[in-house]
Amino acid sequence: MVLAARALLGASLVRVDADGVRIGRIVEVEAYGGEDDAASHARFGRTGRNAAMYGPPGRAYVYRVYGMHRCLNVVTGPAGEPSAVLVRAVEAVASIETMRSARFAAATAGGRSGDPARVLAERHRIDSMDPWALASGPALVAAAFSVGMEDGGADLCDVASPLRLGAPPDRASRDGADRDEPVVAAGPRVGIGYAAPPWDTLPWRFWLPESDAVSRPRRAPAADR
Repeated sequence: MVLAARALLGASLVRVDADGVRIGRIVEVEAYGGEDDAASHARFGRTGRNAAMYGPPGRAYVYRVYGMHRCLNVVTGPAGEPSAVLVRAVEAVASIETMRSARFAAATAGGRSGDPARVLAERHRIDSMDPWALASGPALVAAAFSVGMEDGGADLCDVASPLRLGAPPDRASRDGADRDEPVVAAGPRVGIGYAAPPWDTLPWRFWLPESDAVSRPRRAPAADR
């Protein structure tokens, strides 16, 4: 599960729909284990909500937070052994304007932005964002890639799936040279204050510190290759 989390860094997240092909580079993830992991959704056993975590591997596990935001996870364990990797941040690569539109649609769904002036302000805010900020956070990943609850159980390894994983996008380093094997940083998972030790401090959050798209906090107690 931890190895799978690290392996996902640098891979592509792809969404294919009527609006085109959206592609991003996964730059931050968190690993969650089975029923013994006090931070995992599987800690209370199998439920209707977390059933996808129990396999098969390579499927999408999508859940809601705060009743409206969605989060995308990649199931990593064999069938019957729950584990998943939360996709925390994605660096936009292709169809950036489509991601902006998707962010705006998610932000204004159900009239959440209120009056027309606030809607216009939200449109301006999203249009003014740097591309790296569009999917910098788990809920923002789901918004930018139009991930819905209906995507739960999708086979992310199927090349025909409208939501899928892909090979790392071809990218040069910022100085124009070929990119070396990226440095991976590791630290505790975010937002799991409810978990008892040692689960609250395990370094199971992994990210590529060279990417601006990594969500915060961004500092690591350790870094390695």
